[in-house]
Amino acid sequence: MTDAVTKRFFLLSSLAVMVSFAAPAVAGSLPVEKDELKLGFIKLTDMAPLAIAKEKGFFEDEGLYVTLEPQANWKVLLDRVITGELDGAHMLAGQPLAATIGFGTKADIVTPFSMDLNGNAITVSNAVWNEMKPKIPVGPDGKPQHPIKADALKPVVERYKAEGKPFNLGMVFPVSTHNYELRYWLAAGGISPGYYSPTDVSGQIKADALLSVTPPPQMPATLEAGTIVGYCVGEPWNQAAVFKGIGVPVVTDDEIWKNNPEKVFGLTKAFTQKYPNTTLALTKALIRAARWLDENNNANRAEAVQILSKPEYVGADPKVIANSMTGTFEYEKGDKRPVPDFNVFFRYNATYPFYSDAVWSLTQMRRWGQIPEQKPDAWYAQTAKDVYKPEIYMKAAESLVEEGKAKKDEFPFGTDGYKPATSEFIDGVSYDGKKPNAYIDSLPIGLKGNQKVEGNQITGG
Repeated sequence: MTDAVTKRFFLLSSLAVMVSFAAPAVAGSLPVEKDELKLGFIKLTDMAPLAIAKEKGFFEDEGLYVTLEPQANWKVLLDRVITGELDGAHMLAGQPLAATIGFGTKADIVTPFSMDLNGNAITVSNAVWNEMKPKIPVGPDGKPQHPIKADALKPVVERYKAEGKPFNLGMVFPVSTHNYELRYWLAAGGISPGYYSPTDVSGQIKADALLSVTPPPQMPATLEAGTIVGYCVGEPWNQAAVFKGIGVPVVTDDEIWKNNPEKVFGLTKAFTQKYPNTTLALTKALIRAARWLDENNNANRAEAVQILSKPEYVGADPKVIANSMTGTFEYEKGDKRPVPDFNVFFRYNATYPFYSDAVWSLTQMRRWGQIPEQKPDAWYAQTAKDVYKPEIYMKAAESLVEEGKAKKDEFPFGTDGYKPATSEFIDGVSYDGKKPNAYIDSLPIGLKGNQKVEGNQITGG
């Protein structure tokens, strides 16, 4: 063998060794098409699956090298996913749906993964609470009985109206679950939260209470300044109001709708088509993170609190995060109660993207005029299928079961994507995801049938 041939032999051998080390080292990991990813999030407790997937090495197990980047607000986050500046993001459940149907920004956004259940609350200022409190029934322990209904708020709203003052409330985004939960709670108490129309996207047409957007981390300061008198937001920003002594959380979203869906992990449809293995790998890592957050009866939550309190994630005081993350929730200062399911990340099939969850969001968009015209039931079903991708989720679940990283009975194999009908809402109204129009028509306040909002009037019937 000549010196030149020998050198070439050793060079090729070295390259082969280098390639073997560069390949994913974990058995069962997929040959991902794109291994370096930038994912966005908003500084909220429910971004936890992303932080845990990174900190516990679940992304790297799948051959992914992920940078997590906080975003200024939900619109910026969505826009950056659409432009490709972000590969994917922690999103409001309504964002992929709204983008797909063209409410606001038009884009094909999909989700293979639901990030959590519950996790929001409605907080009011101390002054509003002091007016509400005498109207709330008291339990044997002398404390207010929960859930607290908006019936107790209605006289306060009426007083503001009689005095010509606006009753201003904050929510995080027009297509957020926070907006729909706050509207649901208000309407269940006979308070109109207002309507949207194609020419007026304020959402304040014919409103008794005026809802507007405030970014989550700014909620407490905006309340303290008196710009708003209450808000609906995710944690830790309700507990922050308690710690600061400026407000009282009156109802949690699991009291409004038991085990309601909250955030999703959103990607462009184009990304999932161009990088199918990367999408699958991301979904696997996120499932593992969610499972870790809930396993052994939430035994890992204390560690999760410390991770989330880091400035690069939520960046709030660990005590504030722990107040809701570890199975309790503090309402009025000193009134801390057990709420074991306030944050659910994996149990109850929390991570599976159910079509019925998508349909519920769409019904609320129609109820308040964001979908301006009546749609047939089949439209709701098809839109849900266009956006929610349980087939990707189940493929990831199958892979984890095969690898021994999860158990088969932890996933809803065999489901048609619809949860059974439920009446576990604060007003007891029954919701069946397969009958969206019947559900919309059963709600006392909101658009029904072929009604439309035209100018300041509701027309049709």
